[in-house]
Amino acid sequence: MSKENILGLPIQEYKGGKSTLCAGCGHDSITDKIIKACFNNGIKPHMVAKMSGIGCSSKTPAYFLSKSHGFNTVHGRMPSVSTGAALANRQLTVLGVSGDGDTASIGIGQFVHCVRRNAPMVYIVENNGVYGLTKGQFSATADEGSKSKRGVPNEIPPIDLTSLAIQLGCGFVGKSFSGAPKQLTPLIQAALSYQGTAVIDVISPCVTFNNHEGSTRSYNYVKDHDIELQTLDYIPSFTPIDEIDIPQGESTDVEMHDGSTIRLTGTKEDYDVHDRNAAIAAINESMAKGEHLTGLLYLDNAKKNIYQEMRLCETPLASLQEETIRPTEETLLEIMNSYK
Repeated sequence: MSKENILGLPIQEYKGGKSTLCAGCGHDSITDKIIKACFNNGIKPHMVAKMSGIGCSSKTPAYFLSKSHGFNTVHGRMPSVSTGAALANRQLTVLGVSGDGDTASIGIGQFVHCVRRNAPMVYIVENNGVYGLTKGQFSATADEGSKSKRGVPNEIPPIDLTSLAIQLGCGFVGKSFSGAPKQLTPLIQAALSYQGTAVIDVISPCVTFNNHEGSTRSYNYVKDHDIELQTLDYIPSFTPIDEIDIPQGESTDVEMHDGSTIRLTGTKEDYDVHDRNAAIAAINESMAKGEHLTGLLYLDNAKKNIYQEMRLCETPLASLQEETIRPTEETLLEIMNSYK
């Protein structure tokens, strides 16, 4: 990695405080990937609004981007506060970090309407399948049949947040594993550039309550049952490369602007990331086999975001002057007459 990014900033400018999570927690690995993704994309740290709710996952914004504004919301309420921040200042990069309890249980209604509204934000779910702060009970995303630390199996079917997001119309849906840095980092980079709500569900093993034999969220199980859809990389928009057509299964080396070389491989599997029904079917099939399907699951670049749907002006609402936002008496009368 280069010592400085396109802004001339070292990676230290993207780091935060020292983690207080358990040693080996998957959440810390995700934090590291967020730091690298923001550094690689040349994002200005002070122009990021980092949001979270309550839980182990929601502590992580303290560990990255120390010069960004952070806000811990009420439990499960991160999506609505993030939507408000995105509407108030569209120049901000909104980065929300949540957990499986914060999103799939108390915050499930917030998650649903966040996806519907499609405000530009990255929504990362650090998903370990348990309630880590309350001694490891199964969460709503725990796989059916997965065993607790005491050996008790989960008998309730899980809520799969990726298929739910796709069904709700989310235009960017990905899934990854905290132990897969080569996949997760570019996936976050791509999400940061998406002009709508980008949901990434990240399996993040809880080393204290859900990393044992019999758990479907342990490091060993996920490594053995992780089915990667693609070999991912991401090229930021400020370093464009000429378009290249690569046949399925074949590879080609491409020289980057800094002299480094990357190898691009055409997708071997017959998988179309733009096909909603196929994506949901593939997710359901992998779940039935006890596998974790990871990668970019679904992408819709043509989907309108909330700015376009509401026809908002380019100037951030928070920056508009009073004389601009306060209509005259004649304007109000014209508006009222339009409803007659």
